[in-house]
Amino acid sequence: MTERTMWVDADACPNVIKDVLFKASTRTKIPLTLIANQYLRTPSIRWITAVQVDQGFDEADNELVRRANAGDIVITSDIPLADELIDKGVRVLTPRGEVLEKENIKSRLNIRDFMDTMRSSGVQTGGPPPMSTSEKQAFSNALDKWIHS
Repeated sequence: MTERTMWVDADACPNVIKDVLFKASTRTKIPLTLIANQYLRTPSIRWITAVQVDQGFDEADNELVRRANAGDIVITSDIPLADELIDKGVRVLTPRGEVLEKENIKSRLNIRDFMDTMRSSGVQTGGPPPMSTSEKQAFSNALDKWIHS
């Protein structure tokens, strides 16, 4: 069996979720790579790394699609990126604990496109609410399920 890797679309990933991932990687020794357009500090543990990509639209996304393989997991809130990764057989988990998969990604894309249209027409949609304790727990549970699969 090839070694599985945890990947993070790290520019927008909450620090509380990065901390959960650092602990999980340290405990299991599953490689963890954070990919971002900016420098990221990571623990000094050899199987935890950060990759800084060039500034630019979709640079981090393109790097994640290039590197992630079937059986890996990617943590992202980016719905179009998730769709691309799911097509490759990559497991996708949002920082709020939602597993994105073939059965729900198309409806999530439709909602995203609808919200983009609303924002383009001037409707203020607001940002996401603060992360709740139950969402952090949902994330931890879904990650743990992947780790032990």
